[in-house]
Amino acid sequence: MSKSVKAVYRRGAFIPKAPCHLPEDSEVELIVQGPVVTPPEIVDPEERANILSNLVARMQQNVLPQVAPRFTRESLHGRS
Repeated sequence: MSKSVKAVYRRGAFIPKAPCHLPEDSEVELIVQGPVVTPPEIVDPEERANILSNLVARMQQNVLPQVAPRFTRESLHGRS
């Protein structure tokens, strides 16, 4: 039987992203595929610089308020 299971490699172990319902101590074969890297569509350096400067200007216009809540690492990762 062949089944595809997506997993994340963390702390020396592959952790399935969804339950895979395999019996305990099942032997599996892993085929590791690298991440897909998409080249940028815009290669003109001037156009890229223009996009970056527009992005920075828009970010500066939408600053976070001083009274915005501060998130801890635990709250961001759901470790309550």
